[in-house]
Amino acid sequence: MSTVGGARLGKAGTQVDLGKGAPVLPKKLSGRSWIVADAETGDVLASHNAHWRLAPASTLKMLFADTLLPKLPKNESHKVKPAELEPVGEGSSLVGVKENLSYTVHDLWLGVFLRSGNDAVHVLAAMNDGVKKTVKDMQAHADELQALDTHVVSPDGYDEPGQVSSAYDLTLIARSGLQKKDFREYAATATAKFPGEPIKPPEPEKGEKPKKAVKPQKGLPKREFFEIQNTNRLLTGAPGIAPYKGIAGVKNGNTTHAGATFTGVAERNGKVLLVTVMNPSSHEGQAVYQETTRLLDWGFAAVGKVKPVGVLVPPKSAATNASPSPTAVGVGKGGKTGPTPLAAANSGSSGGIGTALAVSGGALVLLAGGVYVVNRRWPLPDLARRRPRE
Repeated sequence: MSTVGGARLGKAGTQVDLGKGAPVLPKKLSGRSWIVADAETGDVLASHNAHWRLAPASTLKMLFADTLLPKLPKNESHKVKPAELEPVGEGSSLVGVKENLSYTVHDLWLGVFLRSGNDAVHVLAAMNDGVKKTVKDMQAHADELQALDTHVVSPDGYDEPGQVSSAYDLTLIARSGLQKKDFREYAATATAKFPGEPIKPPEPEKGEKPKKAVKPQKGLPKREFFEIQNTNRLLTGAPGIAPYKGIAGVKNGNTTHAGATFTGVAERNGKVLLVTVMNPSSHEGQAVYQETTRLLDWGFAAVGKVKPVGVLVPPKSAATNASPSPTAVGVGKGGKTGPTPLAAANSGSSGGIGTALAVSGGALVLLAGGVYVVNRRWPLPDLARRRPRE
């Protein structure tokens, strides 16, 4: 296995260094690969076969979104051509995109994040000049993130020969995506309305002449809408699994070859953790969510009590000579919140981005000495709290 992030992460089996007062790892863990990381510092608190290359299923859509979100204006509308839906694999998860109807980019992203819709993925890929280019763009972005276990064949994560990722890479990718406001909000959305068929004129009464189509009344939508719910069960809950306290995304997946996969981010008591679990073998109901819950609980109890076994590395282009003491987004003087400018990177940094980034809204921030930090008061998107009532 790769040793990106540290030599311990390249070793087979479970890696953890328990300190004084640290809880032992949960017993019921059957994932072939998993990782628990501090999203603020990048420290890997524990792992199991972190760099094992496995089929990612729809968790690969995190890379798709992180790659394409900045490229496509969310208010842009697109009429779907039949050929754009032809590459959708048999048995794929779908949101209900229809040919010859128009959708906004925003609609399509809701379909990707909430319903894991491969139909929405392929339409967005078409808007990015096609599947081939999109796969190339995704692979280039994975390489930039140093997600070097990841090989992209299909943009939607559908089972394809040679398509692999790892728990380490999926965690890197999620961390990158969570720096983007739209990514955070889509990933935290529990339910939404998705456009359906156009509204048809009323049918004529028996014996009446057919009426001409009339324009919808003012204020009446031109399309029917139906509700979609996020398939992330730690966000919405399901029989046998309760919504996880502090959960804010990210993405689940399930295919015949990959089994169940999941990457989740959660905040508790000012700490933000990322957990990825791949392909649990347990027959326990909702096993991937149960094991993620156990690892999150363990991680929140273990922060500060374990010695890190590795680190989530920054992107290749991250400025490595930035000021050693940047000011993160958060509470400023007088208790006001907001972004505080970070020090400019030295102009001589090799391959650097030139200036460290501060992202408003409490996102992850770049960066000092080649590492990520995150606002200690990172607020979760409001949508994360808008779960359906039980």
